[in-house]
Amino acid sequence: MNEETRADLVVVGAGVAGLTAALSAAESGLKVVVLNKGRHWRPEDADQSTSTFYAQGGIAVVLPDNDEDSPELHVADTLAAGAGLTEQAPTAEIVGAGWASIRRLIGWGAQFDTGADGRFLRTREGGHSVRRIIHAGGDATGAQVQAALGAAVVQSPVQVFDEARAVEVLTGASGRTAGVRYRTDDGDGVVWAPTVLLATGGVGHLYAATTNPAGATGDGLALALRAGAAVADLEFVQFHPTMLYVPGARGRRTLVSEALRGEGGRLVDAEGNSVTAGVHPMGDLAPRDVVARAVTAAMARTGAPCVYLDTTPIDDLARRFPTVMAGVASAGVSPVDGLLPVVPGAHYLCGGVATDVYGRTRVPGLLAAGEVARTGLHGANRLASNSLLEGLVMGRRAAEVAVSRRTEPAEAASTQVADELPAADRKSLQDKMSGAVALLRDASGLAAVADFLDAAPRRDQQSRAGTEDAALTLTARAVVAAAAAREESRGCHYRADHPDPAAASSSRTFLLREGELVVDSAFAGSWRDVGAGS
Repeated sequence: MNEETRADLVVVGAGVAGLTAALSAAESGLKVVVLNKGRHWRPEDADQSTSTFYAQGGIAVVLPDNDEDSPELHVADTLAAGAGLTEQAPTAEIVGAGWASIRRLIGWGAQFDTGADGRFLRTREGGHSVRRIIHAGGDATGAQVQAALGAAVVQSPVQVFDEARAVEVLTGASGRTAGVRYRTDDGDGVVWAPTVLLATGGVGHLYAATTNPAGATGDGLALALRAGAAVADLEFVQFHPTMLYVPGARGRRTLVSEALRGEGGRLVDAEGNSVTAGVHPMGDLAPRDVVARAVTAAMARTGAPCVYLDTTPIDDLARRFPTVMAGVASAGVSPVDGLLPVVPGAHYLCGGVATDVYGRTRVPGLLAAGEVARTGLHGANRLASNSLLEGLVMGRRAAEVAVSRRTEPAEAASTQVADELPAADRKSLQDKMSGAVALLRDASGLAAVADFLDAAPRRDQQSRAGTEDAALTLTARAVVAAAAAREESRGCHYRADHPDPAAASSSRTFLLREGELVVDSAFAGSWRDVGAGS
Protein backbone atom coordinates (compact mmCIF):
# COMPACT_ATOMS: atom_id res chain seq x y z
CA MET A 1 0.00 0.00 0.00
CA ASN A 2 1.19 3.52 -0.78
CA GLU A 3 -1.92 5.60 -0.15
CA GLU A 4 -1.97 9.39 -0.48
CA THR A 5 -4.79 11.52 0.89
CA ARG A 6 -5.25 15.28 0.92
CA ALA A 7 -6.94 17.15 3.75
CA ASP A 8 -7.10 20.57 5.38
CA LEU A 9 -6.24 19.14 8.79
CA VAL A 10 -4.77 15.83 9.91
CA VAL A 11 -5.22 14.95 13.58
CA VAL A 12 -2.91 12.41 15.17
CA GLY A 13 -4.83 10.89 18.09
CA ALA A 14 -8.45 10.09 18.86
CA GLY A 15 -8.98 11.24 22.43
CA VAL A 16 -10.80 14.29 23.77
CA ALA A 17 -8.50 16.94 22.25
CA GLY A 18 -8.14 15.25 18.87
CA LEU A 19 -11.80 14.46 18.28
CA THR A 20 -12.94 17.85 19.59
CA ALA A 21 -10.63 19.51 17.08
CA ALA A 22 -11.71 17.19 14.27
CA LEU A 23 -15.42 17.77 14.85
CA SER A 24 -15.01 21.53 15.27
CA ALA A 25 -12.93 21.84 12.09
CA ALA A 26 -15.34 19.66 10.08
CA GLU A 27 -18.26 21.81 11.22
CA SER A 28 -16.42 24.78 9.69
CA GLY A 29 -16.17 22.98 6.38
CA LEU A 30 -12.64 21.59 6.58
CA LYS A 31 -11.69 18.18 5.25
CA VAL A 32 -10.32 16.34 8.28
CA VAL A 33 -8.47 13.05 8.64
CA VAL A 34 -7.85 11.44 12.04
CA LEU A 35 -5.03 8.93 12.47
CA ASN A 36 -6.05 6.57 15.28
CA LYS A 37 -3.30 4.24 16.47
CA GLY A 38 -5.89 2.07 18.20
CA ARG A 39 -8.66 -0.12 16.92
CA HIS A 40 -11.91 1.16 15.48
CA TRP A 41 -14.01 2.77 18.20
CA ARG A 42 -16.48 0.34 19.75
CA PRO A 43 -18.01 1.51 23.03
CA GLU A 44 -18.58 -2.06 24.22
CA ASP A 45 -14.86 -2.92 24.20
CA ALA A 46 -13.40 -3.44 27.68
CA ASP A 47 -9.98 -2.05 26.67
CA GLN A 48 -9.70 1.26 24.83
CA SER A 49 -6.76 3.04 23.25
CA THR A 50 -7.19 6.55 24.65
CA SER A 51 -6.48 7.88 28.12
CA THR A 52 -9.66 9.94 27.78
CA PHE A 53 -11.76 6.79 28.09
CA TYR A 54 -10.18 5.94 31.45
CA ALA A 55 -10.63 9.35 33.08
CA GLN A 56 -12.78 8.78 36.14
CA GLY A 57 -13.15 11.83 38.36
CA GLY A 58 -14.70 14.32 35.97
CA ILE A 59 -14.17 17.76 34.45
CA ALA A 60 -13.22 20.80 36.51
CA VAL A 61 -15.38 23.68 35.33
CA VAL A 62 -16.95 26.78 36.83
CA LEU A 63 -20.70 26.43 36.32
CA PRO A 64 -22.72 29.63 35.86
CA ASP A 65 -25.16 28.60 38.63
CA ASN A 66 -22.45 27.79 41.20
CA ASP A 67 -22.48 30.82 43.52
CA GLU A 68 -19.59 29.55 45.65
CA ASP A 69 -17.22 29.32 42.66
CA SER A 70 -15.68 31.71 40.15
CA PRO A 71 -13.13 31.59 37.32
CA GLU A 72 -10.77 33.57 39.54
CA LEU A 73 -10.97 30.93 42.30
CA HIS A 74 -10.42 28.10 39.81
CA VAL A 75 -7.37 29.93 38.45
CA ALA A 76 -6.05 30.49 41.98
CA ASP A 77 -6.39 26.77 42.79
CA THR A 78 -4.62 25.87 39.55
CA LEU A 79 -1.77 28.28 40.25
CA ALA A 80 -1.36 26.90 43.79
CA ALA A 81 -1.18 23.32 42.55
CA GLY A 82 1.33 24.25 39.84
CA ALA A 83 4.00 25.15 42.40
CA GLY A 84 5.13 28.39 40.80
CA LEU A 85 5.33 27.28 37.16
CA THR A 86 1.69 27.55 36.10
CA GLU A 87 1.22 30.64 33.93
CA GLN A 88 -1.68 32.88 34.84
CA ALA A 89 -2.57 34.27 31.41
CA PRO A 90 -3.14 30.98 29.53
CA THR A 91 -4.70 29.45 32.64
CA ALA A 92 -7.26 32.25 32.85
CA GLU A 93 -8.06 31.83 29.14
CA ILE A 94 -8.52 28.07 29.36
CA VAL A 95 -10.56 28.20 32.58
CA GLY A 96 -12.66 31.04 31.20
CA ALA A 97 -13.55 29.02 28.10
CA GLY A 98 -14.54 25.95 30.11
CA TRP A 99 -18.32 26.30 30.30
CA ALA A 100 -18.71 27.10 26.60
CA SER A 101 -16.69 23.97 25.77
CA ILE A 102 -18.86 21.84 28.07
CA ARG A 103 -21.99 23.16 26.39
CA ARG A 104 -20.55 22.19 23.01
CA LEU A 105 -19.75 18.71 24.31
CA ILE A 106 -23.32 18.37 25.56
CA GLY A 107 -24.49 19.42 22.11
CA TRP A 108 -22.55 16.43 20.75
CA GLY A 109 -24.48 14.15 23.07
CA ALA A 110 -22.56 13.98 26.36
CA GLN A 111 -24.70 13.50 29.46
CA PHE A 112 -23.52 14.37 32.97
CA ASP A 113 -24.92 13.29 36.33
CA THR A 114 -27.65 15.53 37.70
CA GLY A 115 -29.64 15.74 40.91
CA ALA A 116 -33.39 15.75 41.45
CA ASP A 117 -33.42 19.49 40.71
CA GLY A 118 -31.83 18.90 37.31
CA ARG A 119 -28.57 20.65 38.23
CA PHE A 120 -25.20 19.03 37.64
CA LEU A 121 -23.89 17.04 40.56
CA ARG A 122 -20.44 18.19 41.63
CA THR A 123 -17.66 16.55 43.58
CA ARG A 124 -14.37 17.82 44.98
CA GLU A 125 -10.84 16.58 44.38
CA GLY A 126 -7.36 17.37 45.64
CA GLY A 127 -6.30 21.01 45.42
CA HIS A 128 -9.80 22.37 44.75
CA SER A 129 -11.29 24.86 47.19
CA VAL A 130 -14.88 23.96 46.34
CA ARG A 131 -16.96 21.29 44.62
CA ARG A 132 -16.59 22.04 40.92
CA ILE A 133 -16.00 18.63 39.30
CA ILE A 134 -18.90 17.51 37.13
CA HIS A 135 -19.04 13.79 36.35
CA ALA A 136 -20.89 11.13 34.37
CA GLY A 137 -21.92 7.61 35.29
CA GLY A 138 -20.56 8.16 38.77
CA ASP A 139 -16.91 7.68 37.86
CA ALA A 140 -17.16 6.99 34.13
CA THR A 141 -16.73 10.56 32.89
CA GLY A 142 -14.02 9.75 30.38
CA ALA A 143 -16.01 6.89 28.93
CA GLN A 144 -18.98 9.22 28.47
CA VAL A 145 -16.85 11.89 26.81
CA GLN A 146 -15.22 9.36 24.49
CA ALA A 147 -18.58 7.81 23.61
CA ALA A 148 -20.18 11.18 22.82
CA LEU A 149 -17.28 12.30 20.65
CA GLY A 150 -16.97 8.90 18.98
CA ALA A 151 -20.67 8.84 18.09
CA ALA A 152 -20.52 12.41 16.77
CA VAL A 153 -17.54 11.57 14.56
CA VAL A 154 -19.43 8.63 13.06
CA GLN A 155 -22.19 11.04 12.03
CA SER A 156 -19.71 13.59 10.65
CA PRO A 157 -17.65 13.78 7.42
CA VAL A 158 -14.43 13.25 9.41
CA GLN A 159 -12.35 10.37 8.01
CA VAL A 160 -10.78 8.11 10.63
CA PHE A 161 -7.91 5.80 9.70
CA ASP A 162 -7.83 3.14 12.42
CA GLU A 163 -4.76 1.17 13.47
CA ALA A 164 -2.65 3.79 11.70
CA ARG A 165 0.43 4.97 13.55
CA ALA A 166 2.05 8.25 12.58
CA VAL A 167 5.77 7.83 11.92
CA GLU A 168 6.80 11.27 10.67
CA VAL A 169 5.53 14.84 10.50
CA LEU A 170 6.44 16.02 7.02
CA THR A 171 7.85 19.50 6.53
CA GLY A 172 8.85 21.32 3.36
CA ALA A 173 11.89 23.35 2.41
CA SER A 174 10.41 26.46 4.05
CA GLY A 175 9.97 24.60 7.34
CA ARG A 176 6.19 24.61 7.14
CA THR A 177 4.19 21.48 7.87
CA ALA A 178 3.19 19.47 4.81
CA GLY A 179 1.44 16.43 6.29
CA VAL A 180 1.99 13.15 8.11
CA ARG A 181 3.39 9.83 7.02
CA TYR A 182 1.72 6.87 8.70
CA ARG A 183 2.03 3.11 8.74
CA THR A 184 -0.50 0.28 8.98
CA ASP A 185 -0.18 -3.48 8.74
CA ASP A 186 -0.83 -3.08 5.00
CA GLY A 187 1.96 -0.57 4.36
CA ASP A 188 2.69 3.15 4.37
CA GLY A 189 0.53 6.13 3.55
CA VAL A 190 0.67 9.93 3.57
CA VAL A 191 -1.93 12.51 4.50
CA TRP A 192 -0.97 15.82 2.91
CA ALA A 193 -2.29 18.80 4.87
CA PRO A 194 -1.17 22.34 5.70
CA THR A 195 -2.03 21.82 9.37
CA VAL A 196 -1.15 18.89 11.62
CA LEU A 197 -2.46 18.50 15.15
CA LEU A 198 -0.66 16.19 17.57
CA ALA A 199 -3.14 14.92 20.17
CA THR A 200 -1.45 11.66 21.11
CA GLY A 201 -1.76 11.69 24.90
CA GLY A 202 0.93 10.91 27.44
CA VAL A 203 3.97 8.88 28.38
CA GLY A 204 2.79 6.47 31.07
CA HIS A 205 4.56 3.47 29.56
CA LEU A 206 7.92 5.00 30.27
CA TYR A 207 7.30 3.26 33.60
CA ALA A 208 6.64 -0.32 34.64
CA ALA A 209 3.21 0.47 36.08
CA THR A 210 0.83 3.20 34.97
CA THR A 211 -2.82 4.17 34.80
CA ASN A 212 -2.44 4.84 31.06
CA PRO A 213 -3.57 2.55 28.21
CA ALA A 214 -1.00 0.65 26.17
CA GLY A 215 -0.74 3.31 23.48
CA ALA A 216 0.66 6.01 25.80
CA THR A 217 4.22 5.70 24.54
CA GLY A 218 5.28 9.30 23.95
CA ASP A 219 4.62 9.18 20.20
CA GLY A 220 3.63 12.82 19.85
CA LEU A 221 6.65 14.13 21.71
CA ALA A 222 8.98 12.11 19.51
CA LEU A 223 7.20 13.26 16.34
CA ALA A 224 7.36 16.88 17.45
CA LEU A 225 11.04 16.79 18.42
CA ARG A 226 12.03 15.18 15.12
CA ALA A 227 10.01 17.84 13.25
CA GLY A 228 11.85 20.69 15.01
CA ALA A 229 9.35 21.64 17.73
CA ALA A 230 10.38 22.41 21.30
CA VAL A 231 9.32 20.54 24.43
CA ALA A 232 9.06 21.95 27.95
CA ASP A 233 8.52 20.86 31.56
CA LEU A 234 9.00 17.15 30.79
CA GLU A 235 10.55 16.58 34.21
CA PHE A 236 7.09 16.96 35.73
CA VAL A 237 5.53 13.51 35.46
CA GLN A 238 2.60 13.31 37.83
CA PHE A 239 2.23 10.10 39.80
CA HIS A 240 -1.35 9.56 40.93
CA PRO A 241 -1.34 8.77 44.67
CA THR A 242 -3.86 5.95 44.40
CA MET A 243 -3.35 3.32 41.71
CA LEU A 244 -4.65 -0.12 42.64
CA TYR A 245 -1.86 -2.28 44.06
CA VAL A 246 -1.56 -5.72 42.46
CA PRO A 247 1.61 -7.60 43.42
CA GLY A 248 3.92 -8.14 40.44
CA ALA A 249 1.62 -6.49 37.88
CA ARG A 250 3.06 -4.43 35.02
CA GLY A 251 1.52 -2.12 32.43
CA ARG A 252 -1.85 -0.46 32.90
CA ARG A 253 -3.39 -0.76 36.33
CA THR A 254 -6.73 0.42 37.67
CA LEU A 255 -6.92 4.03 38.79
CA VAL A 256 -8.66 4.59 42.11
CA SER A 257 -10.15 8.02 41.50
CA GLU A 258 -9.31 10.95 43.72
CA ALA A 259 -13.04 11.54 43.92
CA LEU A 260 -13.25 8.69 46.45
CA ARG A 261 -11.29 10.89 48.83
CA GLY A 262 -13.48 13.82 47.83
CA GLU A 263 -16.47 11.79 49.02
CA GLY A 264 -14.89 10.87 52.36
CA GLY A 265 -12.38 8.08 51.69
CA ARG A 266 -9.27 8.13 53.91
CA LEU A 267 -5.71 7.03 53.24
CA VAL A 268 -4.22 4.91 56.01
CA ASP A 269 -0.95 3.03 56.29
CA ALA A 270 -0.52 -0.67 57.08
CA GLU A 271 -0.83 0.15 60.79
CA GLY A 272 -4.07 2.08 60.36
CA ASN A 273 -2.56 5.55 60.78
CA SER A 274 -3.46 8.50 58.56
CA VAL A 275 -1.04 8.85 55.68
CA THR A 276 -1.33 12.63 55.36
CA ALA A 277 -1.79 13.74 59.00
CA GLY A 278 0.53 16.68 59.66
CA VAL A 279 1.73 16.75 56.05
CA HIS A 280 -0.55 19.39 54.51
CA PRO A 281 -3.51 21.51 55.72
CA MET A 282 -5.74 19.92 53.04
CA GLY A 283 -4.94 16.41 54.27
CA ASP A 284 -5.94 13.68 51.84
CA LEU A 285 -7.12 16.35 49.39
CA ALA A 286 -3.73 18.05 49.14
CA PRO A 287 -2.20 18.41 45.65
CA ARG A 288 -1.22 15.10 44.09
CA ASP A 289 2.54 15.47 44.42
CA VAL A 290 2.16 16.02 48.16
CA VAL A 291 -0.10 13.01 48.67
CA ALA A 292 2.00 10.73 46.43
CA ARG A 293 5.14 11.50 48.44
CA ALA A 294 3.22 11.00 51.70
CA VAL A 295 2.12 7.57 50.47
CA THR A 296 5.70 6.69 49.53
CA ALA A 297 6.95 7.84 52.94
CA ALA A 298 4.28 5.76 54.71
CA MET A 299 5.33 2.65 52.76
CA ALA A 300 8.98 3.26 53.69
CA ARG A 301 8.06 3.83 57.34
CA THR A 302 6.04 0.64 57.69
CA GLY A 303 7.93 -1.57 55.24
CA ALA A 304 4.62 -2.43 53.55
CA PRO A 305 4.29 -2.62 49.73
CA CYS A 306 1.23 -0.35 49.72
CA VAL A 307 -1.09 1.81 51.77
CA TYR A 308 -4.88 1.55 51.92
CA LEU A 309 -7.83 3.68 50.98
CA ASP A 310 -10.50 3.27 53.63
CA THR A 311 -13.78 3.42 51.71
CA THR A 312 -16.12 2.77 54.65
CA PRO A 313 -17.15 6.46 54.99
CA ILE A 314 -18.45 6.49 51.38
CA ASP A 315 -22.16 5.90 51.01
CA ASP A 316 -23.24 3.43 48.33
CA LEU A 317 -19.71 2.87 47.04
CA ALA A 318 -20.61 0.49 44.21
CA ARG A 319 -23.25 2.83 42.77
CA ARG A 320 -21.17 6.01 43.05
CA PHE A 321 -17.93 4.43 41.76
CA PRO A 322 -18.86 1.51 39.50
CA THR A 323 -15.79 1.90 37.27
CA VAL A 324 -13.34 1.69 40.15
CA MET A 325 -15.05 -1.29 41.69
CA ALA A 326 -15.25 -3.09 38.34
CA GLY A 327 -11.51 -2.57 37.92
CA VAL A 328 -10.88 -3.88 41.42
CA ALA A 329 -12.93 -6.98 40.72
CA SER A 330 -11.28 -7.64 37.34
CA ALA A 331 -7.85 -7.41 38.98
CA GLY A 332 -8.85 -10.13 41.43
CA VAL A 333 -8.46 -7.84 44.45
CA SER A 334 -10.81 -8.49 47.36
CA PRO A 335 -11.06 -5.49 49.70
CA VAL A 336 -10.96 -6.43 53.38
CA ASP A 337 -13.00 -4.25 55.74
CA GLY A 338 -13.47 -1.67 53.00
CA LEU A 339 -9.72 -1.19 52.50
CA LEU A 340 -8.40 -0.89 48.94
CA PRO A 341 -4.62 -1.44 48.54
CA VAL A 342 -3.09 1.47 46.61
CA VAL A 343 0.30 2.82 45.51
CA PRO A 344 1.39 5.83 43.43
CA GLY A 345 1.43 5.19 39.68
CA ALA A 346 2.63 7.08 36.61
CA HIS A 347 -0.40 9.06 35.53
CA TYR A 348 -0.04 12.37 33.70
CA LEU A 349 2.64 14.40 31.94
CA CYS A 350 2.38 18.03 33.05
CA GLY A 351 4.73 19.32 30.34
CA GLY A 352 4.87 18.51 26.66
CA VAL A 353 5.26 20.11 23.25
CA ALA A 354 5.59 23.85 23.88
CA THR A 355 2.57 25.70 22.46
CA ASP A 356 0.82 29.00 22.74
CA VAL A 357 -2.75 29.21 23.97
CA TYR A 358 -4.06 28.19 20.52
CA GLY A 359 -1.91 25.08 20.29
CA ARG A 360 0.66 26.54 17.87
CA THR A 361 4.25 25.32 18.10
CA ARG A 362 7.45 26.86 16.76
CA VAL A 363 6.98 24.82 13.53
CA PRO A 364 4.50 26.63 11.24
CA GLY A 365 1.41 24.50 10.78
CA LEU A 366 2.24 22.04 13.58
CA LEU A 367 -0.16 22.17 16.53
CA ALA A 368 -0.42 20.18 19.74
CA ALA A 369 -3.31 19.82 22.20
CA GLY A 370 -4.22 17.74 25.21
CA GLU A 371 -1.74 15.87 27.37
CA VAL A 372 0.97 15.95 24.70
CA ALA A 373 1.07 19.77 24.85
CA ARG A 374 2.53 22.22 27.34
CA THR A 375 0.28 25.29 27.43
CA GLY A 376 1.38 26.62 30.83
CA LEU A 377 -1.81 25.40 32.55
CA HIS A 378 -0.32 22.58 34.61
CA GLY A 379 3.04 23.98 35.69
CA ALA A 380 4.90 21.63 38.02
CA ASN A 381 1.84 19.66 39.10
CA ARG A 382 -1.56 19.31 37.43
CA LEU A 383 -4.67 20.22 39.37
CA ALA A 384 -7.06 17.25 39.39
CA SER A 385 -9.62 17.11 36.55
CA ASN A 386 -8.15 20.03 34.62
CA SER A 387 -7.05 17.64 31.86
CA LEU A 388 -10.38 16.99 30.13
CA LEU A 389 -11.13 20.70 30.45
CA GLU A 390 -7.88 21.56 28.66
CA GLY A 391 -8.50 18.97 25.94
CA LEU A 392 -11.94 20.38 25.16
CA VAL A 393 -10.83 24.01 25.12
CA MET A 394 -7.58 23.50 23.23
CA GLY A 395 -9.17 21.12 20.73
CA ARG A 396 -11.62 23.83 19.73
CA ARG A 397 -8.88 26.45 19.55
CA ALA A 398 -6.67 24.23 17.41
CA ALA A 399 -9.58 23.88 15.00
CA GLU A 400 -9.79 27.68 14.77
CA VAL A 401 -6.13 27.79 13.76
CA ALA A 402 -6.70 25.09 11.15
CA VAL A 403 -9.61 27.07 9.69
CA SER A 404 -7.42 30.17 9.41
CA ARG A 405 -4.76 28.11 7.60
CA ARG A 406 -6.97 26.34 5.09
CA THR A 407 -5.76 28.52 2.22
CA GLU A 408 -2.06 27.90 2.92
CA PRO A 409 -0.33 26.76 -0.29
CA ALA A 410 0.64 23.11 -0.54
CA GLU A 411 4.17 22.35 0.61
CA ALA A 412 6.23 19.66 -1.10
CA ALA A 413 8.18 17.33 1.18
CA SER A 414 10.17 14.14 0.98
CA THR A 415 8.42 11.04 2.32
CA GLN A 416 11.63 9.12 2.89
CA VAL A 417 11.87 8.27 6.59
CA ALA A 418 14.64 6.66 8.62
CA ASP A 419 14.39 2.88 8.50
CA GLU A 420 16.16 2.53 11.84
CA LEU A 421 16.09 4.62 15.02
CA PRO A 422 17.56 4.18 18.53
CA ALA A 423 15.15 1.99 20.49
CA ALA A 424 15.98 0.49 23.89
CA ASP A 425 14.51 -2.73 25.20
CA ARG A 426 11.15 -1.64 26.64
CA LYS A 427 11.21 -3.66 29.88
CA SER A 428 14.72 -2.52 30.71
CA LEU A 429 13.82 1.10 29.93
CA GLN A 430 10.71 0.94 32.12
CA ASP A 431 12.57 -0.65 35.02
CA LYS A 432 15.34 1.96 34.90
CA MET A 433 12.89 4.85 34.62
CA SER A 434 10.82 3.42 37.51
CA GLY A 435 13.91 3.05 39.67
CA ALA A 436 15.63 6.40 39.09
CA VAL A 437 13.30 8.83 37.26
CA ALA A 438 10.03 8.39 39.14
CA LEU A 439 9.06 9.95 42.49
CA LEU A 440 12.66 10.10 43.75
CA ARG A 441 15.58 11.29 41.62
CA ASP A 442 19.23 12.25 42.02
CA ALA A 443 22.15 13.13 39.77
CA SER A 444 23.82 9.73 39.81
CA GLY A 445 20.64 7.84 39.04
CA LEU A 446 19.72 10.22 36.23
CA ALA A 447 23.21 9.94 34.74
CA ALA A 448 23.05 6.15 34.77
CA VAL A 449 19.72 6.13 32.93
CA ALA A 450 21.03 8.69 30.44
CA ASP A 451 24.01 6.42 29.68
CA PHE A 452 21.66 3.46 29.15
CA LEU A 453 19.49 5.44 26.75
CA ASP A 454 22.44 6.86 24.83
CA ALA A 455 23.62 3.30 24.21
CA ALA A 456 20.28 2.15 22.80
CA PRO A 457 20.74 0.10 19.60
CA ARG A 458 19.16 1.18 16.34
CA ARG A 459 16.13 -0.91 15.46
CA ASP A 460 13.90 -1.38 12.44
CA GLN A 461 10.74 0.75 12.40
CA GLN A 462 8.45 -1.55 10.44
CA SER A 463 6.61 -2.92 13.48
CA ARG A 464 4.44 -1.06 15.96
CA ALA A 465 6.72 -2.21 18.79
CA GLY A 466 9.75 -0.78 17.02
CA THR A 467 8.05 2.58 16.41
CA GLU A 468 6.80 2.82 20.00
CA ASP A 469 10.10 1.77 21.56
CA ALA A 470 11.92 4.42 19.51
CA ALA A 471 9.41 7.02 20.71
CA LEU A 472 9.80 5.85 24.31
CA THR A 473 13.58 6.04 24.03
CA LEU A 474 13.64 9.61 22.67
CA THR A 475 10.97 10.72 25.13
CA ALA A 476 12.87 9.15 28.04
CA ARG A 477 16.02 10.97 26.95
CA ALA A 478 14.12 14.26 27.02
CA VAL A 479 12.56 13.55 30.43
CA VAL A 480 15.94 12.61 31.90
CA ALA A 481 17.63 15.68 30.40
CA ALA A 482 14.96 17.96 31.86
CA ALA A 483 15.12 16.26 35.27
CA ALA A 484 18.92 16.51 35.35
CA ALA A 485 18.83 20.20 34.44
CA ARG A 486 16.38 21.10 37.23
CA GLU A 487 18.55 21.05 40.35
CA GLU A 488 15.75 21.72 42.80
CA SER A 489 12.60 20.00 44.03
CA ARG A 490 9.32 21.46 42.79
CA GLY A 491 5.85 19.99 42.29
CA CYS A 492 6.05 16.41 41.07
CA HIS A 493 9.81 16.65 40.40
CA TYR A 494 11.72 15.66 43.55
CA ARG A 495 15.53 15.61 43.67
CA ALA A 496 16.89 13.84 46.76
CA ASP A 497 20.20 15.68 46.22
CA HIS A 498 18.39 19.04 45.90
CA PRO A 499 15.39 18.61 48.23
CA ASP A 500 14.41 22.28 48.47
CA PRO A 501 12.78 24.50 45.86
CA ALA A 502 14.90 27.24 44.33
CA ALA A 503 14.14 30.83 45.29
CA ALA A 504 13.25 31.56 41.67
CA SER A 505 12.39 29.12 38.94
CA SER A 506 11.20 29.05 35.35
CA SER A 507 10.42 26.60 32.58
CA ARG A 508 13.04 25.61 30.04
CA THR A 509 12.57 24.08 26.63
CA PHE A 510 14.60 21.52 24.70
CA LEU A 511 15.11 20.96 20.99
CA LEU A 512 16.53 18.01 19.08
CA ARG A 513 19.61 19.07 17.11
CA GLU A 514 21.53 16.46 15.11
CA GLY A 515 20.31 13.77 17.45
CA GLU A 516 21.21 15.67 20.64
CA LEU A 517 18.83 17.37 23.05
CA VAL A 518 19.81 20.99 23.61
CA VAL A 519 18.27 23.81 25.63
CA ASP A 520 16.36 26.31 23.50
CA SER A 521 18.06 29.50 24.64
CA ALA A 522 15.58 31.68 22.72
CA PHE A 523 12.68 30.57 24.92
CA ALA A 524 11.95 33.11 27.67
CA GLY A 525 9.60 30.92 29.70
CA SER A 526 6.27 32.19 28.41
CA TRP A 527 3.63 30.73 26.10
CA ARG A 528 3.84 33.96 24.10
CA ASP A 529 7.30 32.90 22.89
CA VAL A 530 6.06 29.96 20.83
CA GLY A 531 3.70 29.70 17.91
CA ALA A 532 4.50 33.03 16.31
CA GLY A 533 5.30 31.40 12.98
CA SER A 534 2.14 29.32 12.76
